[in-house]
Amino acid sequence: MSICLEDRIFEKLSEVITSENVRGWVIGGYVRDCLLRRDHPDKDIDILVIGSGVDIARKAAKKLRVRTGVTVFRNFGTAMFKYGDYDIEFVGARKESYSRNSRKPVVEEGTLEDDQKRRDFTINALAISLNRETYGEFLDPFGGMEDLSGKIIRTPLDPDITFSDDPLRMMRAIRFATQLGFSIEKSTFSSISRNAARISIVSAERIVTELNKIIASRHPSEGFILLERSGLLRIIFPELDNLKGIEKVEGRGHKDNFHHSLKVLDNISRKSDNLWLRWAALLHDIGKPASKKYIPETGWSFHGHEFLGWKLIPELFKRLRLPLNEKMKYVQKLVGLHLRPIVLSQEIVTDSAVRRLLFEAGDDIDDLMLLCEADITSKNEATKARHLENFSLVRKKLREIEEKDALRNFQPPIDGDEIIRIFGLKPGRQVGLIKNAIREAILDGIIPNEREAALKFMLDKGREEGLSPLQEVISKKDQLLLEDGH
Repeated sequence: MSICLEDRIFEKLSEVITSENVRGWVIGGYVRDCLLRRDHPDKDIDILVIGSGVDIARKAAKKLRVRTGVTVFRNFGTAMFKYGDYDIEFVGARKESYSRNSRKPVVEEGTLEDDQKRRDFTINALAISLNRETYGEFLDPFGGMEDLSGKIIRTPLDPDITFSDDPLRMMRAIRFATQLGFSIEKSTFSSISRNAARISIVSAERIVTELNKIIASRHPSEGFILLERSGLLRIIFPELDNLKGIEKVEGRGHKDNFHHSLKVLDNISRKSDNLWLRWAALLHDIGKPASKKYIPETGWSFHGHEFLGWKLIPELFKRLRLPLNEKMKYVQKLVGLHLRPIVLSQEIVTDSAVRRLLFEAGDDIDDLMLLCEADITSKNEATKARHLENFSLVRKKLREIEEKDALRNFQPPIDGDEIIRIFGLKPGRQVGLIKNAIREAILDGIIPNEREAALKFMLDKGREEGLSPLQEVISKKDQLLLEDGH
Protein backbone atom coordinates (compact mmCIF):
# COMPACT_ATOMS: atom_id res chain seq x y z
CA MET A 1 0.00 0.00 0.00
CA SER A 2 3.01 2.28 -0.47
CA ILE A 3 1.07 4.21 -3.14
CA CYS A 4 -1.11 5.69 -0.37
CA LEU A 5 1.92 6.84 1.63
CA GLU A 6 3.84 8.62 -1.14
CA ASP A 7 3.33 12.08 0.36
CA ARG A 8 6.25 12.95 2.67
CA ILE A 9 3.79 13.91 5.39
CA PHE A 10 3.41 10.21 6.24
CA GLU A 11 7.14 9.73 6.77
CA LYS A 12 7.12 12.61 9.25
CA LEU A 13 4.06 11.27 11.04
CA SER A 14 5.73 7.85 11.17
CA GLU A 15 8.79 9.37 12.85
CA VAL A 16 6.64 10.96 15.58
CA ILE A 17 4.53 7.84 16.19
CA THR A 18 7.56 5.52 16.26
CA SER A 19 9.61 7.82 18.51
CA GLU A 20 6.72 8.06 20.98
CA ASN A 21 6.53 4.27 21.09
CA VAL A 22 2.84 4.14 20.20
CA ARG A 23 1.07 2.24 17.46
CA GLY A 24 -0.58 4.31 14.74
CA TRP A 25 -2.40 3.97 11.45
CA VAL A 26 -3.88 6.14 8.73
CA ILE A 27 -7.50 5.03 8.47
CA GLY A 28 -10.82 5.87 6.84
CA GLY A 29 -11.67 8.14 3.92
CA TYR A 30 -8.14 8.98 2.84
CA VAL A 31 -7.27 5.27 2.44
CA ARG A 32 -10.56 4.57 0.67
CA ASP A 33 -10.14 7.40 -1.84
CA CYS A 34 -6.49 6.54 -2.46
CA LEU A 35 -7.42 2.96 -3.34
CA LEU A 36 -10.28 4.19 -5.55
CA ARG A 37 -7.92 6.73 -7.20
CA ARG A 38 -10.63 9.36 -7.04
CA ASP A 39 -10.20 12.55 -9.05
CA HIS A 40 -11.02 14.62 -5.96
CA PRO A 41 -9.72 12.53 -3.03
CA ASP A 42 -10.54 13.17 0.60
CA LYS A 43 -8.18 15.82 1.99
CA ASP A 44 -8.97 14.78 5.58
CA ILE A 45 -6.31 12.42 6.95
CA ASP A 46 -7.48 10.45 10.00
CA ILE A 47 -4.69 9.12 12.21
CA LEU A 48 -5.64 6.44 14.72
CA VAL A 49 -3.30 5.76 17.65
CA ILE A 50 -3.38 3.49 20.67
CA GLY A 51 -3.27 6.06 23.44
CA SER A 52 -3.88 9.79 23.47
CA GLY A 53 -4.62 11.25 20.05
CA VAL A 54 -4.35 14.76 21.52
CA ASP A 55 -0.78 14.22 22.77
CA ILE A 56 0.38 12.79 19.44
CA ALA A 57 -1.32 15.63 17.55
CA ARG A 58 0.60 18.22 19.55
CA LYS A 59 3.91 16.44 19.05
CA ALA A 60 3.28 15.97 15.33
CA ALA A 61 2.38 19.67 14.98
CA LYS A 62 5.66 20.60 16.66
CA LYS A 63 7.61 18.24 14.39
CA LEU A 64 5.91 19.69 11.29
CA ARG A 65 6.31 23.27 12.57
CA VAL A 66 2.60 23.96 12.26
CA ARG A 67 1.99 27.67 12.88
CA THR A 68 -1.80 27.68 12.96
CA GLY A 69 -1.99 25.70 16.19
CA VAL A 70 -3.79 22.52 17.21
CA THR A 71 -7.55 22.42 17.70
CA VAL A 72 -8.55 20.07 20.50
CA PHE A 73 -12.03 18.53 20.87
CA ARG A 74 -11.88 17.33 24.46
CA ASN A 75 -15.38 15.79 24.48
CA PHE A 76 -14.32 13.43 21.69
CA GLY A 77 -10.66 13.01 22.64
CA THR A 78 -9.54 14.22 19.21
CA ALA A 79 -7.27 16.97 17.92
CA MET A 80 -6.52 18.34 14.48
CA PHE A 81 -4.41 20.82 12.56
CA LYS A 82 -4.09 22.03 9.00
CA TYR A 83 -0.93 21.19 7.04
CA GLY A 84 -0.79 22.33 3.42
CA ASP A 85 -3.91 21.06 1.68
CA TYR A 86 -4.62 18.51 4.41
CA ASP A 87 -6.71 18.56 7.57
CA ILE A 88 -5.03 16.01 9.82
CA GLU A 89 -7.04 14.63 12.73
CA PHE A 90 -5.71 12.39 15.49
CA VAL A 91 -7.88 10.12 17.60
CA GLY A 92 -7.14 7.48 20.20
CA ALA A 93 -8.58 4.03 19.49
CA ARG A 94 -11.90 3.67 21.26
CA LYS A 95 -15.01 1.60 21.62
CA GLU A 96 -18.49 3.05 21.94
CA SER A 97 -21.84 2.09 23.42
CA TYR A 98 -25.13 3.88 22.98
CA SER A 99 -28.39 4.34 24.85
CA ARG A 100 -31.60 3.92 22.87
CA ASN A 101 -32.63 7.59 22.85
CA SER A 102 -29.32 9.34 22.29
CA ARG A 103 -26.72 9.70 19.57
CA LYS A 104 -24.07 10.55 22.15
CA PRO A 105 -21.99 7.44 22.84
CA VAL A 106 -20.34 6.31 26.03
CA VAL A 107 -16.68 6.27 24.94
CA GLU A 108 -13.95 4.07 26.37
CA GLU A 109 -10.36 3.43 25.37
CA GLY A 110 -10.10 0.49 23.02
CA THR A 111 -7.97 -1.54 20.66
CA LEU A 112 -7.50 -1.20 16.91
CA GLU A 113 -10.09 -3.95 16.47
CA ASP A 114 -12.56 -2.08 18.71
CA ASP A 115 -12.10 1.07 16.68
CA GLN A 116 -12.51 -0.64 13.33
CA LYS A 117 -15.71 -2.33 14.56
CA ARG A 118 -17.26 1.07 15.38
CA ARG A 119 -16.63 2.36 11.84
CA ASP A 120 -19.68 2.95 9.68
CA PHE A 121 -18.80 0.92 6.56
CA THR A 122 -16.28 -1.72 5.56
CA ILE A 123 -14.70 0.61 3.00
CA ASN A 124 -14.04 3.15 5.78
CA ALA A 125 -12.43 0.62 8.15
CA LEU A 126 -9.32 0.10 5.99
CA ALA A 127 -6.08 1.01 7.76
CA ILE A 128 -2.38 1.32 6.90
CA SER A 129 0.33 1.11 9.56
CA LEU A 130 2.59 4.11 10.16
CA ASN A 131 5.03 2.42 12.58
CA ARG A 132 8.53 2.05 11.20
CA GLU A 133 8.72 -1.73 11.61
CA THR A 134 5.34 -2.34 9.94
CA TYR A 135 5.21 0.78 7.73
CA GLY A 136 2.70 0.32 4.90
CA GLU A 137 1.11 -2.85 6.32
CA PHE A 138 -2.52 -3.01 5.19
CA LEU A 139 -5.32 -4.06 7.54
CA ASP A 140 -8.72 -5.04 6.18
CA PRO A 141 -10.67 -7.02 8.81
CA PHE A 142 -14.13 -6.80 7.18
CA GLY A 143 -13.52 -7.33 3.46
CA GLY A 144 -13.44 -3.66 2.58
CA MET A 145 -11.20 -4.20 -0.45
CA GLU A 146 -13.67 -6.72 -1.84
CA ASP A 147 -16.48 -4.19 -1.33
CA LEU A 148 -14.43 -1.49 -3.03
CA SER A 149 -13.95 -3.78 -6.02
CA GLY A 150 -17.63 -4.74 -6.04
CA LYS A 151 -18.76 -1.13 -5.45
CA ILE A 152 -20.73 -2.12 -2.37
CA ILE A 153 -21.70 -0.15 0.75
CA ARG A 154 -21.90 -2.55 3.71
CA THR A 155 -21.63 -2.17 7.48
CA PRO A 156 -18.81 -4.03 9.32
CA LEU A 157 -21.20 -5.49 11.89
CA ASP A 158 -24.97 -6.05 12.17
CA PRO A 159 -26.48 -3.07 10.31
CA ASP A 160 -29.38 -2.80 12.78
CA ILE A 161 -26.87 -2.12 15.55
CA THR A 162 -24.78 0.19 13.38
CA PHE A 163 -27.75 2.35 12.33
CA SER A 164 -29.58 2.27 15.63
CA ASP A 165 -26.41 3.39 17.44
CA ASP A 166 -25.77 6.26 15.02
CA PRO A 167 -28.76 6.96 12.74
CA LEU A 168 -26.83 9.53 10.71
CA ARG A 169 -25.00 6.56 9.19
CA MET A 170 -28.16 5.80 7.18
CA MET A 171 -27.79 9.17 5.46
CA ARG A 172 -24.06 8.57 5.05
CA ALA A 173 -24.70 5.20 3.39
CA ILE A 174 -26.88 6.86 0.79
CA ARG A 175 -24.48 9.78 0.40
CA PHE A 176 -21.48 7.47 -0.20
CA ALA A 177 -23.48 5.36 -2.64
CA THR A 178 -24.38 8.52 -4.57
CA GLN A 179 -20.92 10.07 -4.51
CA LEU A 180 -19.05 6.89 -5.41
CA GLY A 181 -21.59 5.31 -7.75
CA PHE A 182 -21.87 2.28 -5.41
CA SER A 183 -24.90 0.18 -4.49
CA ILE A 184 -26.01 -0.50 -0.92
CA GLU A 185 -25.84 -4.17 0.03
CA LYS A 186 -29.35 -5.68 0.32
CA SER A 187 -29.44 -6.42 4.05
CA THR A 188 -27.83 -3.07 4.80
CA PHE A 189 -30.49 -1.21 2.80
CA SER A 190 -33.28 -3.25 4.41
CA SER A 191 -31.91 -2.20 7.78
CA ILE A 192 -32.06 1.47 6.75
CA SER A 193 -35.75 1.03 5.96
CA ARG A 194 -36.38 -0.68 9.31
CA ASN A 195 -34.52 1.98 11.25
CA ALA A 196 -35.60 5.05 9.26
CA ALA A 197 -37.63 6.49 12.17
CA ARG A 198 -34.40 6.73 14.22
CA ILE A 199 -33.28 9.62 12.01
CA SER A 200 -35.58 11.87 14.07
CA ILE A 201 -33.00 12.05 16.89
CA VAL A 202 -30.34 13.49 14.54
CA SER A 203 -29.96 17.27 14.35
CA ALA A 204 -31.16 19.08 11.23
CA GLU A 205 -27.68 20.58 10.79
CA ARG A 206 -26.06 17.15 10.40
CA ILE A 207 -28.79 15.90 8.09
CA VAL A 208 -28.54 18.90 5.78
CA THR A 209 -24.75 18.45 5.59
CA GLU A 210 -25.40 15.02 4.06
CA LEU A 211 -28.14 16.41 1.79
CA ASN A 212 -25.74 19.06 0.49
CA LYS A 213 -23.16 16.39 -0.32
CA ILE A 214 -25.79 14.35 -2.18
CA ILE A 215 -26.90 17.43 -4.13
CA ALA A 216 -23.27 18.28 -4.95
CA SER A 217 -22.60 14.81 -6.41
CA ARG A 218 -22.43 13.97 -10.11
CA HIS A 219 -25.86 12.24 -10.25
CA PRO A 220 -27.78 13.59 -7.24
CA SER A 221 -31.09 12.04 -8.32
CA GLU A 222 -29.73 8.61 -7.34
CA GLY A 223 -29.41 9.72 -3.73
CA PHE A 224 -32.93 11.12 -3.54
CA ILE A 225 -34.38 7.96 -5.07
CA LEU A 226 -32.63 5.94 -2.34
CA LEU A 227 -33.89 8.37 0.32
CA GLU A 228 -37.44 7.89 -0.99
CA ARG A 229 -37.20 4.10 -1.26
CA SER A 230 -35.81 3.80 2.27
CA GLY A 231 -38.55 5.92 3.86
CA LEU A 232 -36.09 8.56 5.05
CA LEU A 233 -37.32 11.23 2.64
CA ARG A 234 -40.82 11.54 4.08
CA ILE A 235 -39.28 12.09 7.53
CA ILE A 236 -36.50 14.56 6.72
CA PHE A 237 -37.96 16.28 3.64
CA PRO A 238 -41.77 15.86 3.49
CA GLU A 239 -42.19 18.80 1.09
CA LEU A 240 -40.19 16.94 -1.56
CA ASP A 241 -41.83 13.61 -0.75
CA ASN A 242 -45.25 15.23 -1.32
CA LEU A 243 -44.37 15.76 -5.00
CA LYS A 244 -44.58 11.99 -5.63
CA GLY A 245 -47.31 10.29 -7.57
CA ILE A 246 -49.66 10.73 -10.51
CA GLU A 247 -53.31 11.52 -9.90
CA LYS A 248 -55.86 10.71 -12.61
CA VAL A 249 -59.33 12.15 -13.18
CA GLU A 250 -61.46 11.17 -16.18
CA GLY A 251 -58.48 9.24 -17.51
CA ARG A 252 -56.25 12.31 -17.50
CA GLY A 253 -53.15 12.39 -15.33
CA HIS A 254 -50.34 14.82 -14.64
CA LYS A 255 -46.62 14.00 -14.59
CA ASP A 256 -44.90 12.76 -11.45
CA ASN A 257 -43.42 16.01 -10.15
CA PHE A 258 -40.97 14.25 -7.83
CA HIS A 259 -39.21 12.41 -10.65
CA HIS A 260 -39.49 15.48 -12.89
CA SER A 261 -37.72 17.58 -10.22
CA LEU A 262 -34.94 14.98 -9.98
CA LYS A 263 -34.47 15.09 -13.76
CA VAL A 264 -34.19 18.87 -13.61
CA LEU A 265 -31.65 18.53 -10.79
CA ASP A 266 -29.55 16.09 -12.84
CA ASN A 267 -29.83 18.34 -15.90
CA ILE A 268 -28.57 21.38 -14.00
CA SER A 269 -25.81 19.30 -12.39
CA ARG A 270 -24.38 18.61 -15.84
CA LYS A 271 -24.15 22.36 -16.43
CA SER A 272 -23.16 23.88 -13.09
CA ASP A 273 -21.41 23.07 -9.81
CA ASN A 274 -23.31 25.88 -8.05
CA LEU A 275 -24.86 24.18 -5.00
CA TRP A 276 -27.59 26.81 -4.62
CA LEU A 277 -28.57 26.65 -8.29
CA ARG A 278 -28.93 22.89 -7.74
CA TRP A 279 -31.14 23.57 -4.70
CA ALA A 280 -33.28 25.88 -6.88
CA ALA A 281 -33.62 23.08 -9.44
CA LEU A 282 -34.68 20.60 -6.76
CA LEU A 283 -37.24 23.02 -5.29
CA HIS A 284 -38.52 24.79 -8.40
CA ASP A 285 -41.87 22.92 -8.34
CA ILE A 286 -42.20 22.66 -4.56
CA GLY A 287 -45.42 24.72 -4.70
CA LYS A 288 -47.24 22.27 -6.98
CA PRO A 289 -49.00 20.08 -4.38
CA ALA A 290 -50.74 23.12 -2.87
CA SER A 291 -51.73 24.53 -6.28
CA LYS A 292 -52.89 21.32 -7.97
CA LYS A 293 -56.36 21.56 -9.49
CA TYR A 294 -58.30 19.59 -12.08
CA ILE A 295 -60.31 21.62 -14.61
CA PRO A 296 -62.54 19.45 -16.85
CA GLU A 297 -62.13 21.72 -19.86
CA THR A 298 -58.33 21.93 -19.78
CA GLY A 299 -57.05 19.19 -17.47
CA TRP A 300 -54.60 19.52 -14.58
CA SER A 301 -53.44 22.97 -13.52
CA PHE A 302 -50.73 24.14 -11.12
CA HIS A 303 -51.51 27.83 -11.52
CA GLY A 304 -49.44 30.04 -9.24
CA HIS A 305 -47.15 27.24 -8.07
CA GLU A 306 -44.10 29.43 -8.62
CA PHE A 307 -45.49 32.04 -6.19
CA LEU A 308 -46.44 29.40 -3.62
CA GLY A 309 -42.96 27.89 -3.97
CA TRP A 310 -41.43 31.36 -3.48
CA LYS A 311 -43.38 31.72 -0.23
CA LEU A 312 -42.34 28.26 1.01
CA ILE A 313 -38.57 28.73 0.62
CA PRO A 314 -37.83 30.77 3.80
CA GLU A 315 -39.85 28.38 5.99
CA LEU A 316 -38.22 25.33 4.37
CA PHE A 317 -34.69 26.74 4.68
CA LYS A 318 -35.33 27.56 8.34
CA ARG A 319 -36.56 24.04 9.14
CA LEU A 320 -33.70 22.35 7.28
CA ARG A 321 -31.16 24.69 8.93
CA LEU A 322 -30.03 26.02 5.57
CA PRO A 323 -28.60 29.57 5.53
CA LEU A 324 -31.19 32.35 5.81
CA ASN A 325 -29.04 34.86 3.94
CA GLU A 326 -28.34 35.81 0.33
CA LYS A 327 -28.16 32.11 -0.61
CA MET A 328 -31.76 31.62 0.50
CA LYS A 329 -32.85 34.79 -1.33
CA TYR A 330 -31.09 33.56 -4.48
CA VAL A 331 -32.94 30.20 -4.40
CA GLN A 332 -36.20 31.98 -3.62
CA LYS A 333 -35.75 34.36 -6.55
CA LEU A 334 -35.07 31.56 -9.04
CA VAL A 335 -38.03 29.50 -7.81
CA GLY A 336 -40.30 32.54 -8.08
CA LEU A 337 -39.12 33.49 -11.57
CA HIS A 338 -38.61 30.06 -13.16
CA LEU A 339 -41.73 30.28 -15.34
CA ARG A 340 -41.07 33.76 -16.69
CA PRO A 341 -38.59 32.84 -19.46
CA ILE A 342 -40.81 29.87 -20.35
CA VAL A 343 -43.77 32.21 -20.86
CA LEU A 344 -41.59 34.54 -22.94
CA SER A 345 -40.48 31.62 -25.11
CA GLN A 346 -44.08 30.76 -25.94
CA GLU A 347 -45.23 34.26 -26.84
CA ILE A 348 -44.10 37.18 -28.94
CA VAL A 349 -41.23 38.56 -26.88
CA THR A 350 -41.82 42.26 -26.20
CA ASP A 351 -39.04 44.60 -25.14
CA SER A 352 -41.07 45.54 -22.08
CA ALA A 353 -41.36 41.93 -20.87
CA VAL A 354 -37.63 41.38 -21.36
CA ARG A 355 -36.79 44.61 -19.51
CA ARG A 356 -38.88 43.50 -16.54
CA LEU A 357 -37.23 40.08 -16.45
CA LEU A 358 -33.77 41.66 -16.54
CA PHE A 359 -34.75 44.07 -13.79
CA GLU A 360 -36.13 41.35 -11.50
CA ALA A 361 -33.49 38.69 -12.15
CA GLY A 362 -30.49 41.04 -12.11
CA ASP A 363 -27.13 39.28 -12.08
CA ASP A 364 -28.90 35.92 -11.70
CA ILE A 365 -30.48 36.06 -15.18
CA ASP A 366 -27.93 33.61 -16.64
CA ASP A 367 -28.55 31.09 -13.86
CA LEU A 368 -32.31 31.52 -14.34
CA MET A 369 -31.96 30.70 -18.02
CA LEU A 370 -29.89 27.60 -17.17
CA LEU A 371 -32.64 26.48 -14.79
CA CYS A 372 -35.34 27.00 -17.42
CA GLU A 373 -33.42 25.00 -20.00
CA ALA A 374 -32.85 22.22 -17.44
CA ASP A 375 -36.62 22.24 -16.81
CA ILE A 376 -37.19 20.81 -20.30
CA THR A 377 -37.55 17.10 -19.55
CA SER A 378 -39.80 16.02 -22.43
CA LYS A 379 -38.94 12.63 -23.95
CA ASN A 380 -40.05 13.98 -27.33
CA GLU A 381 -36.85 15.18 -28.98
CA ALA A 382 -38.70 17.45 -31.41
CA THR A 383 -40.53 19.15 -28.53
CA LYS A 384 -37.29 19.53 -26.60
CA ALA A 385 -35.51 21.01 -29.62
CA ARG A 386 -38.34 23.48 -30.20
CA HIS A 387 -38.25 24.70 -26.60
CA LEU A 388 -34.46 25.09 -26.67
CA GLU A 389 -34.68 27.06 -29.92
CA ASN A 390 -37.27 29.35 -28.34
CA PHE A 391 -35.01 29.86 -25.34
CA SER A 392 -32.12 30.80 -27.64
CA LEU A 393 -34.35 33.56 -29.04
CA VAL A 394 -35.12 34.75 -25.51
CA ARG A 395 -31.38 34.79 -24.72
CA LYS A 396 -30.71 36.82 -27.87
CA LYS A 397 -33.39 39.33 -26.91
CA LEU A 398 -31.98 39.56 -23.38
CA ARG A 399 -28.53 40.40 -24.77
CA GLU A 400 -29.95 43.04 -27.12
CA ILE A 401 -31.97 44.77 -24.41
CA GLU A 402 -29.09 44.57 -21.92
CA GLU A 403 -26.67 46.16 -24.40
CA LYS A 404 -29.16 48.89 -25.28
CA ASP A 405 -30.70 49.74 -21.91
CA ALA A 406 -28.24 48.45 -19.28
CA LEU A 407 -31.09 47.19 -17.12
CA ARG A 408 -29.38 44.36 -15.23
CA ASN A 409 -29.61 45.43 -11.57
CA PHE A 410 -30.47 48.94 -12.75
CA GLN A 411 -31.47 51.73 -10.41
CA PRO A 412 -33.58 54.57 -11.91
CA PRO A 413 -31.40 57.64 -12.53
CA ILE A 414 -33.52 59.61 -10.04
CA ASP A 415 -34.09 58.16 -6.58
CA GLY A 416 -36.51 58.93 -3.77
CA ASP A 417 -34.11 61.29 -1.97
CA GLU A 418 -33.82 63.47 -5.05
CA ILE A 419 -37.59 63.55 -5.55
CA ILE A 420 -37.95 64.71 -1.92
CA ARG A 421 -35.29 67.40 -2.40
CA ILE A 422 -36.55 68.76 -5.72
CA PHE A 423 -40.22 69.00 -4.69
CA GLY A 424 -39.62 69.81 -1.01
CA LEU A 425 -41.61 66.77 0.10
CA LYS A 426 -41.56 64.53 3.15
CA PRO A 427 -41.27 60.76 2.68
CA GLY A 428 -44.68 59.36 1.82
CA ARG A 429 -47.17 58.24 -0.83
CA GLN A 430 -46.38 60.89 -3.44
CA VAL A 431 -42.64 60.14 -3.38
CA GLY A 432 -43.29 56.43 -3.89
CA LEU A 433 -45.81 57.13 -6.64
CA ILE A 434 -43.39 59.28 -8.64
CA LYS A 435 -40.44 56.93 -8.07
CA ASN A 436 -42.46 53.90 -9.22
CA ALA A 437 -43.80 55.81 -12.23
CA ILE A 438 -40.23 56.57 -13.37
CA ARG A 439 -39.22 52.92 -12.99
CA GLU A 440 -42.30 51.66 -14.86
CA ALA A 441 -41.80 54.19 -17.66
CA ILE A 442 -38.25 52.93 -18.19
CA LEU A 443 -39.28 49.27 -18.07
CA ASP A 444 -42.16 49.90 -20.50
CA GLY A 445 -39.83 51.71 -22.90
CA ILE A 446 -41.71 55.02 -22.60
CA ILE A 447 -38.45 56.79 -21.70
CA PRO A 448 -34.83 55.65 -21.95
CA ASN A 449 -32.81 54.76 -18.86
CA GLU A 450 -31.14 58.21 -18.81
CA ARG A 451 -31.17 61.10 -16.35
CA GLU A 452 -32.40 63.76 -18.77
CA ALA A 453 -35.48 61.75 -19.80
CA ALA A 454 -36.16 60.68 -16.20
CA LEU A 455 -35.92 64.27 -14.91
CA LYS A 456 -38.39 65.56 -17.48
CA PHE A 457 -40.74 62.65 -16.80
CA MET A 458 -40.50 63.29 -13.04
CA LEU A 459 -41.49 66.95 -13.43
CA ASP A 460 -44.45 66.04 -15.64
CA LYS A 461 -45.59 63.45 -13.11
CA GLY A 462 -45.14 66.00 -10.31
CA ARG A 463 -47.35 68.50 -12.10
CA GLU A 464 -50.06 65.82 -12.38
CA GLU A 465 -49.85 65.57 -8.60
CA GLY A 466 -50.03 69.36 -8.20
CA LEU A 467 -46.35 69.71 -7.31
CA SER A 468 -43.83 72.34 -8.38
CA PRO A 469 -40.05 72.02 -8.20
CA LEU A 470 -38.05 74.18 -5.81
CA GLN A 471 -35.91 76.19 -8.21
CA GLU A 472 -33.16 76.88 -5.65
CA VAL A 473 -32.36 73.16 -5.24
CA ILE A 474 -32.06 72.34 -8.94
CA SER A 475 -28.47 72.34 -10.20
CA LYS A 476 -27.43 74.72 -12.96
CA LYS A 477 -26.89 71.76 -15.27
CA ASP A 478 -30.40 70.44 -14.60
CA GLN A 479 -31.84 73.95 -14.89
CA LEU A 480 -30.42 74.32 -18.39
CA LEU A 481 -31.68 70.87 -19.26
CA LEU A 482 -35.20 71.79 -18.07
CA GLU A 483 -35.20 75.06 -19.92
CA ASP A 484 -34.28 73.23 -23.13
CA GLY A 485 -36.96 70.64 -22.55
CA HIS A 486 -39.80 72.87 -21.37
